[in-house]
Amino acid sequence: MTALKEFQRLEATALWRPEPQAQRREVIVSLGDATITISEFSGRPLAHWSIAAIIRANRGRLPAIYHPDGDPGETLELPEDETTMVDAIERLLRAIERRRPQPGTLRQRVIAGVAGVLALGALVWLPSALLDHAERVVPRVKRAEIGEDLLGRITRVAGQPCIAPEGRLPLRHLAQRVLGEARSDALVVLPEGVRDTAHLPGGMILVNAALLEDYEDPDVAAGYILAEALRARHSDPLGDLLRHAGLWSSLKLLTTGRLPDGALQSYAETLLTTPADPVPTEALLDAFAAAELRSSPYAYARDATGESTVALIEADPRAREGSRQVLSDADWLRLQAICDG
Repeated sequence: MTALKEFQRLEATALWRPEPQAQRREVIVSLGDATITISEFSGRPLAHWSIAAIIRANRGRLPAIYHPDGDPGETLELPEDETTMVDAIERLLRAIERRRPQPGTLRQRVIAGVAGVLALGALVWLPSALLDHAERVVPRVKRAEIGEDLLGRITRVAGQPCIAPEGRLPLRHLAQRVLGEARSDALVVLPEGVRDTAHLPGGMILVNAALLEDYEDPDVAAGYILAEALRARHSDPLGDLLRHAGLWSSLKLLTTGRLPDGALQSYAETLLTTPADPVPTEALLDAFAAAELRSSPYAYARDATGESTVALIEADPRAREGSRQVLSDADWLRLQAICDG
Protein backbone atom coordinates (compact mmCIF):
# COMPACT_ATOMS: atom_id res chain seq x y z
CA MET A 1 0.00 0.00 0.00
CA THR A 2 2.84 2.37 0.73
CA ALA A 3 5.13 3.92 -1.83
CA LEU A 4 7.78 4.67 0.82
CA LYS A 5 10.26 2.09 -0.44
CA GLU A 6 13.25 4.10 0.83
CA PHE A 7 12.32 3.52 4.45
CA GLN A 8 12.55 0.10 6.10
CA ARG A 9 11.26 1.67 9.32
CA LEU A 10 10.42 5.25 10.20
CA GLU A 11 10.08 6.56 13.76
CA ALA A 12 9.63 9.98 15.31
CA THR A 13 8.83 11.62 18.62
CA ALA A 14 5.48 13.33 19.03
CA LEU A 15 2.90 14.51 21.55
CA TRP A 16 -0.18 12.30 21.99
CA ARG A 17 -3.43 13.09 23.75
CA PRO A 18 -5.91 10.20 24.13
CA GLU A 19 -8.90 12.45 24.93
CA PRO A 20 -9.69 16.17 25.16
CA GLN A 21 -9.34 16.35 28.96
CA ALA A 22 -6.07 14.42 29.09
CA GLN A 23 -2.60 15.96 29.18
CA ARG A 24 -0.40 15.54 26.17
CA ARG A 25 2.42 13.03 26.61
CA GLU A 26 5.61 12.48 24.66
CA VAL A 27 5.57 9.24 22.65
CA ILE A 28 7.35 7.34 19.88
CA VAL A 29 5.49 7.13 16.57
CA SER A 30 6.30 4.21 14.22
CA LEU A 31 5.09 4.22 10.62
CA GLY A 32 4.23 0.87 9.04
CA ASP A 33 2.71 -0.12 5.70
CA ALA A 34 -0.85 0.36 6.88
CA THR A 35 -0.72 1.57 10.47
CA ILE A 36 0.76 4.14 12.80
CA THR A 37 1.83 2.70 16.17
CA ILE A 38 1.99 5.05 19.14
CA SER A 39 4.22 3.72 21.94
CA GLU A 40 5.84 4.72 25.18
CA PHE A 41 9.62 5.16 25.12
CA SER A 42 9.81 1.76 26.84
CA GLY A 43 8.21 0.19 23.74
CA ARG A 44 4.79 -0.50 25.29
CA PRO A 45 2.12 0.24 22.67
CA LEU A 46 -0.52 2.83 23.50
CA ALA A 47 -2.56 2.97 20.30
CA HIS A 48 -2.71 1.73 16.71
CA TRP A 49 -4.13 4.00 14.00
CA SER A 50 -5.05 2.86 10.53
CA ILE A 51 -3.39 5.23 8.06
CA ALA A 52 -6.47 4.93 5.88
CA ALA A 53 -8.59 6.39 8.68
CA ILE A 54 -6.63 9.42 9.93
CA ILE A 55 -7.19 13.11 9.21
CA ARG A 56 -4.89 16.10 9.46
CA ALA A 57 -6.55 18.84 11.49
CA ASN A 58 -4.33 21.74 10.33
CA ARG A 59 -3.35 21.07 6.75
CA GLY A 60 -0.35 23.11 5.63
CA ARG A 61 0.66 24.26 9.12
CA LEU A 62 3.21 23.05 11.67
CA PRO A 63 3.30 21.41 14.12
CA ALA A 64 1.20 18.87 12.20
CA ILE A 65 -1.83 17.60 14.13
CA TYR A 66 -3.60 14.35 13.22
CA HIS A 67 -6.60 12.52 14.66
CA PRO A 68 -8.60 9.37 13.82
CA ASP A 69 -11.54 9.93 11.49
CA GLY A 70 -14.57 10.60 13.65
CA ASP A 71 -12.59 11.13 16.88
CA PRO A 72 -11.04 14.64 16.92
CA GLY A 73 -10.54 14.37 20.68
CA GLU A 74 -7.61 11.97 20.28
CA THR A 75 -4.71 13.85 18.69
CA LEU A 76 -1.12 13.28 17.62
CA GLU A 77 1.11 16.35 17.24
CA LEU A 78 4.33 16.07 15.23
CA PRO A 79 6.76 18.96 15.85
CA GLU A 80 8.39 21.09 13.18
CA ASP A 81 11.67 19.14 13.32
CA GLU A 82 9.95 15.82 12.38
CA THR A 83 9.38 16.83 8.76
CA THR A 84 10.46 13.42 7.43
CA MET A 85 7.65 11.67 9.31
CA VAL A 86 5.13 14.37 8.37
CA ASP A 87 6.10 14.16 4.69
CA ALA A 88 5.85 10.34 4.77
CA ILE A 89 2.38 10.40 6.32
CA GLU A 90 1.19 13.04 3.83
CA ARG A 91 2.49 10.97 0.90
CA LEU A 92 0.61 7.94 2.17
CA LEU A 93 -2.59 9.94 2.67
CA ARG A 94 -2.35 11.32 -0.87
CA ALA A 95 -1.81 7.81 -2.26
CA ILE A 96 -4.82 6.51 -0.33
CA GLU A 97 -6.98 9.41 -1.49
CA ARG A 98 -6.13 8.73 -5.13
CA ARG A 99 -7.27 5.12 -4.73
CA ARG A 100 -10.40 5.94 -2.75
CA PRO A 101 -13.67 5.63 -4.69
CA GLN A 102 -15.37 8.89 -5.60
CA PRO A 103 -17.94 10.03 -3.02
CA GLY A 104 -21.29 8.48 -3.65
CA THR A 105 -20.01 5.62 -5.82
CA LEU A 106 -20.96 2.85 -3.39
CA ARG A 107 -24.33 4.49 -2.70
CA GLN A 108 -25.13 4.78 -6.40
CA ARG A 109 -24.22 1.15 -6.98
CA VAL A 110 -26.38 -0.21 -4.21
CA ILE A 111 -29.35 2.01 -5.18
CA ALA A 112 -29.12 0.77 -8.75
CA GLY A 113 -28.81 -2.83 -7.55
CA VAL A 114 -31.76 -2.59 -5.18
CA ALA A 115 -33.94 -0.91 -7.82
CA GLY A 116 -33.21 -3.71 -10.26
CA VAL A 117 -33.98 -6.35 -7.67
CA LEU A 118 -37.31 -4.73 -6.76
CA ALA A 119 -38.24 -4.45 -10.43
CA LEU A 120 -37.66 -8.16 -10.91
CA GLY A 121 -39.42 -9.03 -7.67
CA ALA A 122 -36.63 -11.38 -6.65
CA LEU A 123 -37.01 -10.84 -2.92
CA VAL A 124 -35.64 -14.24 -1.99
CA TRP A 125 -32.49 -13.53 -3.99
CA LEU A 126 -31.82 -10.11 -2.40
CA PRO A 127 -29.88 -10.99 0.79
CA SER A 128 -27.34 -13.26 -0.89
CA ALA A 129 -26.91 -10.93 -3.86
CA LEU A 130 -26.39 -7.88 -1.66
CA LEU A 131 -23.72 -9.66 0.38
CA ASP A 132 -21.94 -10.77 -2.80
CA HIS A 133 -22.15 -7.23 -4.16
CA ALA A 134 -20.64 -5.80 -0.99
CA GLU A 135 -17.74 -8.25 -1.18
CA ARG A 136 -16.98 -7.12 -4.73
CA VAL A 137 -17.18 -3.35 -4.34
CA VAL A 138 -15.67 -2.60 -0.90
CA PRO A 139 -12.15 -1.29 -1.67
CA ARG A 140 -8.90 -2.57 -0.15
CA VAL A 141 -8.42 0.57 1.94
CA LYS A 142 -11.82 0.12 3.59
CA ARG A 143 -11.09 -3.57 4.23
CA ALA A 144 -7.87 -2.60 6.01
CA GLU A 145 -9.75 -0.02 8.07
CA ILE A 146 -12.34 -2.63 9.12
CA GLY A 147 -9.54 -5.04 10.03
CA GLU A 148 -7.88 -2.41 12.25
CA ASP A 149 -11.20 -1.71 13.95
CA LEU A 150 -11.68 -5.41 14.66
CA LEU A 151 -8.11 -5.69 15.99
CA GLY A 152 -8.78 -2.86 18.42
CA ARG A 153 -11.81 -4.70 19.78
CA ILE A 154 -9.98 -8.02 19.99
CA THR A 155 -7.03 -6.54 21.92
CA ARG A 156 -9.37 -5.36 24.67
CA VAL A 157 -9.78 -9.05 25.49
CA ALA A 158 -6.58 -10.64 24.18
CA GLY A 159 -4.17 -7.90 25.29
CA GLN A 160 -2.13 -5.45 23.29
CA PRO A 161 0.01 -6.81 20.42
CA CYS A 162 3.48 -7.98 21.42
CA ILE A 163 6.07 -5.61 19.96
CA ALA A 164 9.29 -6.02 21.94
CA PRO A 165 11.86 -4.11 19.82
CA GLU A 166 14.20 -7.07 19.31
CA GLY A 167 11.34 -9.21 17.98
CA ARG A 168 9.88 -6.84 15.40
CA LEU A 169 12.36 -7.52 12.59
CA PRO A 170 12.26 -11.33 13.05
CA LEU A 171 8.45 -11.12 12.88
CA ARG A 172 8.73 -9.30 9.55
CA HIS A 173 11.19 -11.95 8.37
CA LEU A 174 8.73 -14.71 9.31
CA ALA A 175 5.91 -12.96 7.43
CA GLN A 176 8.11 -12.50 4.35
CA ARG A 177 9.23 -16.14 4.45
CA VAL A 178 5.72 -17.61 4.69
CA LEU A 179 3.47 -14.98 3.06
CA GLY A 180 5.81 -13.19 0.65
CA GLU A 181 7.70 -9.90 0.52
CA ALA A 182 4.56 -7.81 -0.02
CA ARG A 183 3.05 -8.90 3.31
CA SER A 184 5.91 -8.23 5.71
CA ASP A 185 3.59 -6.36 8.13
CA ALA A 186 0.74 -8.86 8.01
CA LEU A 187 1.46 -10.70 11.28
CA VAL A 188 0.26 -9.52 14.70
CA VAL A 189 1.27 -11.50 17.80
CA LEU A 190 -1.20 -11.47 20.70
CA PRO A 191 -0.33 -12.70 24.21
CA GLU A 192 -3.57 -14.66 24.67
CA GLY A 193 -7.25 -14.80 23.80
CA VAL A 194 -7.11 -15.67 20.12
CA ARG A 195 -7.09 -19.33 19.08
CA ASP A 196 -3.88 -20.45 17.38
CA THR A 197 -4.35 -18.08 14.43
CA ALA A 198 -7.09 -15.94 12.91
CA HIS A 199 -7.40 -13.62 9.93
CA LEU A 200 -9.03 -10.21 9.51
CA PRO A 201 -10.23 -8.21 6.51
CA GLY A 202 -7.33 -6.35 4.94
CA GLY A 203 -4.90 -9.29 5.09
CA MET A 204 -3.90 -9.21 8.77
CA ILE A 205 -3.15 -12.57 10.46
CA LEU A 206 -3.30 -12.86 14.25
CA VAL A 207 -0.89 -15.29 15.92
CA ASN A 208 -1.18 -16.58 19.47
CA ALA A 209 2.16 -16.08 21.24
CA ALA A 210 2.04 -19.70 22.41
CA LEU A 211 2.88 -20.83 18.86
CA LEU A 212 6.20 -19.03 19.23
CA GLU A 213 6.91 -19.71 22.88
CA ASP A 214 5.90 -23.37 23.23
CA TYR A 215 7.75 -24.93 20.29
CA GLU A 216 11.45 -25.24 19.56
CA ASP A 217 10.90 -25.54 15.81
CA PRO A 218 9.84 -22.40 13.86
CA ASP A 219 8.28 -24.74 11.27
CA VAL A 220 5.28 -25.11 13.61
CA ALA A 221 4.43 -21.40 13.66
CA ALA A 222 5.15 -21.16 9.94
CA GLY A 223 2.75 -24.04 9.29
CA TYR A 224 -0.08 -22.46 11.27
CA ILE A 225 0.42 -19.12 9.49
CA LEU A 226 0.47 -20.83 6.09
CA ALA A 227 -2.74 -22.71 6.91
CA GLU A 228 -4.46 -19.51 8.06
CA ALA A 229 -3.43 -17.67 4.89
CA LEU A 230 -4.87 -20.55 2.85
CA ARG A 231 -8.08 -20.43 4.91
CA ALA A 232 -8.38 -16.69 4.17
CA ARG A 233 -7.95 -17.33 0.43
CA HIS A 234 -10.68 -19.97 0.42
CA SER A 235 -13.19 -17.72 2.21
CA ASP A 236 -13.14 -13.92 1.81
CA PRO A 237 -12.55 -12.46 5.33
CA LEU A 238 -14.87 -9.53 4.59
CA GLY A 239 -17.52 -11.92 3.29
CA ASP A 240 -17.29 -13.92 6.52
CA LEU A 241 -17.84 -10.74 8.51
CA LEU A 242 -20.77 -9.60 6.38
CA ARG A 243 -22.49 -12.97 6.55
CA HIS A 244 -22.14 -12.84 10.32
CA ALA A 245 -23.35 -9.22 10.51
CA GLY A 246 -26.37 -9.73 8.27
CA LEU A 247 -28.19 -7.93 5.48
CA TRP A 248 -28.83 -4.58 7.14
CA SER A 249 -25.25 -4.21 8.34
CA SER A 250 -24.06 -4.88 4.79
CA LEU A 251 -26.50 -2.32 3.46
CA LYS A 252 -25.21 0.25 5.95
CA LEU A 253 -21.64 -0.44 4.84
CA LEU A 254 -22.58 0.16 1.22
CA THR A 255 -24.54 3.35 1.88
CA THR A 256 -22.46 4.97 4.64
CA GLY A 257 -19.07 3.27 4.38
CA ARG A 258 -19.33 2.02 7.98
CA LEU A 259 -20.43 -1.11 9.81
CA PRO A 260 -22.49 -0.90 13.02
CA ASP A 261 -20.41 -1.06 16.22
CA GLY A 262 -22.55 -3.95 17.48
CA ALA A 263 -21.82 -6.04 14.39
CA LEU A 264 -18.08 -5.46 14.70
CA GLN A 265 -18.05 -6.28 18.41
CA SER A 266 -20.07 -9.46 17.88
CA TYR A 267 -17.77 -10.66 15.11
CA ALA A 268 -14.65 -9.89 17.18
CA GLU A 269 -16.03 -12.10 19.95
CA THR A 270 -16.84 -14.83 17.42
CA LEU A 271 -13.27 -14.84 16.13
CA LEU A 272 -12.00 -15.46 19.66
CA THR A 273 -14.35 -18.35 20.42
CA THR A 274 -15.25 -20.18 17.21
CA PRO A 275 -13.01 -23.05 16.00
CA ALA A 276 -11.37 -22.47 12.65
CA ASP A 277 -12.84 -24.03 9.54
CA PRO A 278 -10.76 -27.01 8.34
CA VAL A 279 -8.58 -26.58 5.27
CA PRO A 280 -8.63 -29.49 2.77
CA THR A 281 -5.59 -31.71 3.23
CA GLU A 282 -4.64 -31.73 -0.44
CA ALA A 283 -4.69 -27.93 -0.56
CA LEU A 284 -2.56 -27.80 2.59
CA LEU A 285 0.01 -30.22 1.18
CA ASP A 286 0.23 -28.21 -2.05
CA ALA A 287 0.75 -25.02 -0.03
CA PHE A 288 3.49 -26.61 2.11
CA ALA A 289 5.24 -27.88 -1.01
CA ALA A 290 5.08 -24.44 -2.67
CA ALA A 291 6.45 -22.80 0.48
CA GLU A 292 9.20 -25.47 0.83
CA LEU A 293 8.02 -26.29 4.34
CA ARG A 294 7.64 -29.60 6.18
CA SER A 295 4.03 -30.35 7.03
CA SER A 296 4.74 -32.90 9.78
CA PRO A 297 5.74 -30.40 12.55
CA TYR A 298 2.44 -28.58 12.00
CA ALA A 299 0.57 -31.91 11.93
CA TYR A 300 2.05 -33.08 15.25
CA ALA A 301 1.39 -29.68 16.85
CA ARG A 302 -2.28 -30.08 15.93
CA ASP A 303 -2.42 -33.66 17.18
CA ALA A 304 0.48 -35.04 19.20
CA THR A 305 -0.60 -38.63 18.37
CA GLY A 306 -0.71 -37.91 14.65
CA GLU A 307 -3.90 -39.92 14.29
CA SER A 308 -6.10 -37.12 12.94
CA THR A 309 -3.32 -35.58 10.82
CA VAL A 310 -1.70 -38.74 9.48
CA ALA A 311 -2.10 -37.61 5.85
CA LEU A 312 -0.02 -34.49 6.52
CA ILE A 313 2.67 -36.65 8.12
CA GLU A 314 2.86 -39.45 5.59
CA ALA A 315 2.69 -37.14 2.57
CA ASP A 316 5.06 -34.48 3.96
CA PRO A 317 6.48 -32.87 0.79
CA ARG A 318 9.78 -31.98 2.48
CA ALA A 319 10.25 -35.06 4.64
CA ARG A 320 13.61 -35.95 3.07
CA GLU A 321 15.33 -32.64 2.45
CA GLY A 322 13.72 -30.68 5.28
CA SER A 323 12.29 -27.18 5.10
CA ARG A 324 14.02 -24.28 3.48
CA GLN A 325 15.15 -22.24 6.49
CA VAL A 326 12.27 -20.36 8.08
CA LEU A 327 14.35 -18.17 10.41
CA SER A 328 17.92 -18.14 11.65
CA ASP A 329 18.43 -19.46 15.18
CA ALA A 330 19.12 -15.92 16.41
CA ASP A 331 15.95 -14.54 14.81
CA TRP A 332 13.86 -17.38 16.22
CA LEU A 333 15.15 -16.80 19.77
CA ARG A 334 14.40 -13.08 19.46
CA LEU A 335 10.93 -13.77 18.09
CA GLN A 336 10.15 -16.16 20.93
CA ALA A 337 10.73 -13.25 23.34
CA ILE A 338 8.58 -10.73 21.44
CA CYS A 339 6.03 -10.61 24.29
CA ASP A 340 8.70 -10.04 26.96
CA GLY A 341 9.19 -6.35 26.20
